[in-house]
Parts: sequence; C-alpha cells; structure tokens
Amino acid sequence: MDGSGPFSCPICLEPLREPVTLPCGHNFCLACLGALWPHRSAGGAGGSGGAARCPLCQEPFPDGLQLRKNHTLSELLQLRQGSGPGPMPNPPRGPTPEPSAPSAPPSAPEPSAPCAPQPWPSGEEPVHCDACPEGAALPAALSCLTCLASFCPAHLGPHERSPALRGHRLVPPLRRLEESLCPRHLRPLERYCRAERVCLCETCAAQDHRGHELVSLEQERALQEAEQPKVLSAVEDRIDELGASIAQSRRTVALIKSAAVAERERVSQLFAEAVANLQSFQKEVLGFIEEGEATMLSRSQGDLRRREEQRSRLSRARHNLSQVPEADSVSFLQELLALRLALEEGSGPGPSPPKELSFTKSSQAVRAVRDVLASACASQWEQLRGQGGDEDGLQKLGSEADAESQDPDSTNLLESDVPRDYFLKFAYIVDLDSDTADKFLQLYGTKGVKRVLCPINYPESATRFTHCEQVLGEGALDRGTYYWEVEIIEGWVSVGVMAEGFSPQEPYDRGRLGRNAQSCCLQWNGRNFSVWFHGLEVALPNDFSPTVGICLEYADRALAFYAVRDGKMSLLRRLKASRPRRSGALASPTDPFQSRLDSHFSGLFTHRLKPAFFLESVDAHLQIGPLKKSCITVLKRR
Repeated sequence: MDGSGPFSCPICLEPLREPVTLPCGHNFCLACLGALWPHRSAGGAGGSGGAARCPLCQEPFPDGLQLRKNHTLSELLQLRQGSGPGPMPNPPRGPTPEPSAPSAPPSAPEPSAPCAPQPWPSGEEPVHCDACPEGAALPAALSCLTCLASFCPAHLGPHERSPALRGHRLVPPLRRLEESLCPRHLRPLERYCRAERVCLCETCAAQDHRGHELVSLEQERALQEAEQPKVLSAVEDRIDELGASIAQSRRTVALIKSAAVAERERVSQLFAEAVANLQSFQKEVLGFIEEGEATMLSRSQGDLRRREEQRSRLSRARHNLSQVPEADSVSFLQELLALRLALEEGSGPGPSPPKELSFTKSSQAVRAVRDVLASACASQWEQLRGQGGDEDGLQKLGSEADAESQDPDSTNLLESDVPRDYFLKFAYIVDLDSDTADKFLQLYGTKGVKRVLCPINYPESATRFTHCEQVLGEGALDRGTYYWEVEIIEGWVSVGVMAEGFSPQEPYDRGRLGRNAQSCCLQWNGRNFSVWFHGLEVALPNDFSPTVGICLEYADRALAFYAVRDGKMSLLRRLKASRPRRSGALASPTDPFQSRLDSHFSGLFTHRLKPAFFLESVDAHLQIGPLKKSCITVLKRR
C-alpha cells in the first residue's frame, strides 16, 4: 500500500493506522489525533481542552466527541495490504520500532526533505505550517482558504492528491487567515454581494442577502480588474486636480506671507512718517512759543528799563533839589526846573500789559491734533476689526502681485505660441454647477456633461437655464489670470464665459452663449471653429482639436482660446478691445467683429465672470479636462 490517496493520514502522510473518521468525513490515525488533542483519548469524552477542530477543514467539534476506531476502514486497509480481514496491529508511535508493514513508496515525499526553508524578505518572519508539530513548524508553501490553514510542501500533499481536497482554494502563504473568515459564522468568505459591496460566507448569503445579486469572489474580482484602469485613471485625474489645487493653495499661503511682510513694512514706514510729522509739528509749536516769548519779552523788558531810568532821574532830581541851600536862589530855580522836566518826561501813560499771549494758543492746537489723531486711530481700528471680505482682498493682492511680477508687455506673450507649462501656473479647477444645468443636460460628477433627449427631473432653482442647453461653472472669476481646459467628446459644443448676473430665463435667441453682450465663446459646429460675441460670429481657419484651452486675463480684459496638442499650445483667437490709436495713425480696414469688441467687450469685464458651456446638438458631449503635464484624452471619442 502506498502512502498517498485517501488511505494516508494527512498528518503523518503514512498509511492509516487505527483509522478514526471525524464527523466532517476526514480520516486520521488515532495516535496522530491524540497528539494534536492531548486531552482526548480513544473512547473518552473531551476534557478541558475545549472544542477541537479538524486539522484539514477546521470544522469545530463539541467537547463530548469520542474518538473511535473505524473498523470498516481498518478491514478495508487490511484487504488492500493482502493480509485478509482481521484486526490491524497498532504499534505505538514514537521511537519504538515500526511493525513489519509496507512502508511508504520511495516516491512519497519525506516530511522534512521538501520542506527546506524558503527565502523570505530580510527582517520578515515566514508563515509556518499549521500541520507540523509545535516548535518544529517549517515555512508554509501555500495557505488553504477552505481549511483556513497553511501547509509546508510535505503536508500540502493531500490537497494535491485527494479529489475531495482539490477544490480547495490555495493561495500564497497568508499570515492572518482569520481575516478571510466571516466574523459571525466563522466560515470562509466565498460570495460577494453587489448590492451592499461586501464579501459574505454562504450562511450570510442565505440568511441576510436574499434577493441580492450574489457572485463568486473570482467573478467579482475579474469584473473589478476590468474596471481597475478606469478607476486608476480617475484617481490620477483627481490627484492632478488636487496637485493643481495644492499649488494654488501654496501660492495663496506664499501670497499671504509676502503680503503680510510688505504690509508690515508699509505700516512701519507710515508710523515712522507719522511720528516724524508729529515731531516736526512739535518742533514748530515749541519754536512758535519761543519766538512769541522772545518778542513779547523784548518789548516788555525795554519798557521796564525806561521806567526804571525815569524813576532814577526823578529820584536824583528830587535829591538835588533838597540839597540846594536856602540862600542860593539860582541853584534852586535850576534844580526845580530839572525836576519839572524829568516829571514831564515820564508823565505819559505807560504801555498796558497784553490782554492775551499769542503763544498760549499752542496747547489748544496740540490738544485738537491729539483728539483728531485718537479719533482717527479708533475709527480706523474698528474698520480693520470689522472687515470680513478677506477673499476679495486676497484676489486684489493676487492681481497686484501678478502685475508686479510680470513685465509690462508680458500679456503680449499670450498672443504667440507659449509652452503649456506657462499656462499651468494659472490653472483653475472648474466644477460644474448642477443648479444651473438645463433639464436636457446630464451631468457626470462635476466634470462631464452630455445632452440627452429625455428631460431630467432636477430640483427647482432660480439659477437654472430654462430655454438653452447650458451649464455654468461654480465660482466667479475676477482680478486675476485663470486657465482651464475642455475636451470635446462629440457634437456641437460652445465654451466660454458668462457674466454672473445674466438671467437664465432669457429666450433662446438672446440667452445662448455669445449671442449677447454678457457672454462670449468659442464654438465647434462640426466643420470649423468660430468665435461669438454680442450676436456676431467670425469663422476660424484652424483644424479641429479635441482639447481646447481657455485663458481668462481679467486684468488685461482679454479672453484667449487655444488648441492643445501634445503639450503644445496653438492660439485660435484672442478676444480683446484694441487700444485707442494715436492721432495721425492710419486706420485699418473696417472689421465689424473687432468694432463690436472695441465698443462692448470691455463692458463684459465690469461683471464677475463664470465658465460657461453650451451643448448645441443632440449628441453633444464634453468633459472638463484634467490639467496634466501630458494632455491625454479623458474619454475615448466614439
């Protein structure tokens, strides 16, 4: 008898000795099961070892299970060996000699020879065989998702030889097989519910998912693998969009930091100038006080000296008169005359003290300046704290920064061929606004739109177009340069911009993109490109390009359309009012379309503008293209 097939023990891989059949139908040697279940013995009830499991299929058995010899199988084995019916000797396992029974054929694998350790990545411990003795387990070759066990090459033999085990699912060694079990029923996950997108065991499928679309895991994986390129493409598109958004956010962060530094320097400079003005005013006021003081002191001190001199002369003349002897009449008359002359000289009224000192008004002027300054500071501080329109401020700062960073003639560059990377600096992420979509337009997320024959039951919206198959992008644009791309999938399509306040209830003849003064567009009509503004059209000679780039230069009041091919930009048409001609310049031949631009196009930029899309034909279909480095098609053209 050989050691392969259903008559071999899956544990020792040798011919069955005292075969024991478990309720699941698998056969083992009694001694082999006794080694795995040390608390169980032949004819004995389960001890304290808890519920045991089949080494092959892992089906649990109750504690009361008794291991009994399968006499029928034992007699069948003896008949295969040619020894006739009768009990088969049961020599003890272990180091004692084996009885003289046919050994396994030379072709049967030795348990240890083919189980040489397999190379594993450095630092990672291999998955061990669950059937090898504890402490001497060899690296596993495969894991069985049906048995929920891993086996080395030697113990994997039954799965390769037994017809009952060939249907089991073998996979490369798994470290956590329990993740492939149903947490409720501890059974393998073999089915997939497409309704709830979850893996199930057979019990869950029969109990909780009746009526759902259930398929095998292999079938669902094949389907998902077919969808994988599309998912990866969508992920890549989203990563590119997030990259552009991140770049835009980084520019905003850098703009905020640079604006804060510049504003801090300007404020410090203004405060320094204000302090210098106050110091200059202080110096002038103090000088005015000193000048007034000097002038009034000079006048008052001169009058003081004169009066003091007059008093001194009067005192001296009186003293001289008193010293004249009584007999000297001549001296008496002379001194009395001198006294009278001195008295007459100072008899006039002296200057009265000033009623008001001119320099005393200086404090009032300084106090007024102080009060005005305090009031102005408080008022301006309240305005600073109460302002909330930071986004408009950022947009204004961004436009100022762009204007400062560009050369005066930089916008002229956009009129010639420029590498696509130049435009990616101004990348703008456009998302379609579902509240503006006409009922005959089907949106695919926020990037795709297609015209349909049956109206869609959109919710009521005051911004929804009612007579034109049009849709707008979210957000309004102003004070900057913006660039986005559109891919024409099929049909007649118009792309451009529209004023934010344009009425969506306008009739078809005036509400279409480019047929009024509040919108302009580039149109593909199946034969050629053309541009529309204010009801006038100009055909363009350029060939068809599935990818169209739109560049809105709000500061320069211009809108440019480009054909994008293999990362290269080809200008289709740039719409802008021409500059006023100098006196004496020769006038060019009359161009009605350019004249219309000169008259009305600048007025379009008095509004905030939104990206706009018009799907004219019944098969029209477009996609807002991802701004990738290499411009590749998002959807295949049909």
